[in-house]
Amino acid sequence: MKPIPIAMLVAMAAISISPGQDTPEQTSAERARANFARPIQLGPDDVKVFADPPDGFNLPRPGIPSGRVEVFAYDSTVTGTRREANVYLPPGYSPDRRYPVLYLLHGIGGNQHEWTGYIKAPAILDNLIADGKAVPMIVVMPNGRALPNDSPPAEIYAPGHAAAFAKFERDLLDCLIPSIQRKYSVQEDREHRAIAGLSMGGGQALNLGFGNLDSFAWIGGFSPAPNTRPPAELVKEPTTVRGKLKLLYLSCGHKDGLINISQGLQAFLKKSDVPHVWNVDDHGHDGATWASNLYQFAQKLFRSTEGG
Repeated sequence: MKPIPIAMLVAMAAISISPGQDTPEQTSAERARANFARPIQLGPDDVKVFADPPDGFNLPRPGIPSGRVEVFAYDSTVTGTRREANVYLPPGYSPDRRYPVLYLLHGIGGNQHEWTGYIKAPAILDNLIADGKAVPMIVVMPNGRALPNDSPPAEIYAPGHAAAFAKFERDLLDCLIPSIQRKYSVQEDREHRAIAGLSMGGGQALNLGFGNLDSFAWIGGFSPAPNTRPPAELVKEPTTVRGKLKLLYLSCGHKDGLINISQGLQAFLKKSDVPHVWNVDDHGHDGATWASNLYQFAQKLFRSTEGG
């Protein structure tokens, strides 16, 4: 998959859904440019907390065991169609062992191939697992656009496009997760299930994760877009969140015009005493930051001592 054109990245910032809405707010290319062009003001908390990944961290490494990616088809009662997701199975996958699962969501201009092609997630995971830095896990990369025709539209502002990302909640919880559990040898409790995403998928992961704490104990938002619900609506009961989340990971690049969304959430989390990781790296709204933060996030997943 080729890198996402900058125009498509700009479009990721333009679409927003308010809680309870099925239709997006009015959008335009001008609004997208304005979102990205906002002045970036960094505060004392907006710092890089991890060193850069080593060279080649996202490239296949000769001589180590490799996982495999396979296409998984499932029936959706939300779209009335048979949908597809990419599923990463770790090296040595065996039905005799049960694995934790990460659901990894793409941006508004992508699909289920964005993480495998553009970000090179399989190589990142293979290398981490080979080095003993990540727990062997299954990673499900679905199409987060819950429409009968779930291809990225030619017109990014097409009516219903952003709303389809909100509808994906029921597709994920009612259709995809149960289907994955029937097909693969997975651990089915919330403590062994994570959700994360980039840009539009980052906001989607935060919305889904906080809205379904009985289903997810690990949440990651990488450069979350304006579809992210306001902090007070995401974290309605800080005490409950503190008791249920194993890890809340939030990241953004300091050159990203959308950083104000993450900053607002981070400030609210800090004020509410909700443990979290807040990593501000040297990138913009691009694949480099998403690959780097997947590298960091994956190392923390499914380890009982990690709490943020």
